Amino acid sequence: MDWSDSWRSAFRIELRAEAIGLAFRGWPVLPGTYPAGSQWAGRDGVQAEGPVPVHRDWQERIGTKADQVASWWTGRPYSLLLATGVVLDAIEVDAELGRRAATALRVAGGPVPIAATPTGKWLFLTTAGEPLRDALAERSDIALLGKGSWIPLPPSPFQHGVVHWRVKPQICNWNLPESHVVQDAITEALRDDMLAGVAELVSSERSH
Repeated sequence: MDWSDSWRSAFRIELRAEAIGLAFRGWPVLPGTYPAGSQWAGRDGVQAEGPVPVHRDWQERIGTKADQVASWWTGRPYSLLLATGVVLDAIEVDAELGRRAATALRVAGGPVPIAATPTGKWLFLTTAGEPLRDALAERSDIALLGKGSWIPLPPSPFQHGVVHWRVKPQICNWNLPESHVVQDAITEALRDDMLAGVAELVSSERSH
């Protein structure tokens, strides 16, 4: 994606507005590094990977008021990061599993806020503090982002696109589900995928 100066300026304004709005709701937003070619700028030169918080003492800045948050985005198109483990946690899965889990949640009548990154990750936002159950924690394609971590929120820029909402918080009236609700949906999606695999295997064997 061509991040020209005009694009950066437009995104800075949008990112600033989103950050202020979330800060007013009490969400712990932070400025993060932003793409500059194949690297990430905004924190002591450039970083190889990102986005990461611009301020090294970012944990001490959690809970900063909206007026101060506004000042962070006055000069650069910083990514919009959210500190996890305070107001909310996030469960990260790959896109395919995310789609199946989102479908399970819709069928159950409980849509939840979901963000997706250009790198193929879906982030399900939940209330904070509940660990992953063992069966999910031992999988490499599922991660819990909690205390001491952060997530990017829309419309944070990446080298090849922007973070976007799959389900906006407004649709859920800004209500966050308890973690076990999302974990149930992910577990169901994994079980359905396994059953589909077994059925396909049986069908293949019968055809031979």
